[in-house]
Amino acid sequence: MKKFGLLLAGGIAAVILLSTIGPMVGLLVSLVLLYFIFKQFIKAETTGGKIGLGIIGFIVLMASIHNAPAIIGVAAAYVLFLVYKKWNQNKHTKIKEETDPFVNFEKQWNELKNN
Repeated sequence: MKKFGLLLAGGIAAVILLSTIGPMVGLLVSLVLLYFIFKQFIKAETTGGKIGLGIIGFIVLMASIHNAPAIIGVAAAYVLFLVYKKWNQNKHTKIKEETDPFVNFEKQWNELKNN
């Protein structure tokens, strides 16, 4: 039942992630553009250049705010990562218990003490 819940949560997160890839790419591009516009704004020496870059920066900022649903996609990617981590956690702990000689020794020692 635990695996079914993980599978269901992972499936929902994957669908949400796939549906928000467009806004995620748009947000990434607009934030990169905003970064470079800000760097040029700081370097600009003339008032006209600063005003022009400020207007362009404001337009790009509005475009990045328009892609705010991408945050839901980032959260879905994080949930998908947690599901993947939890799914593989059971496999790794079983393998560790089976191959660890000290765990087997402790089990055998306790069996000998009980008999």
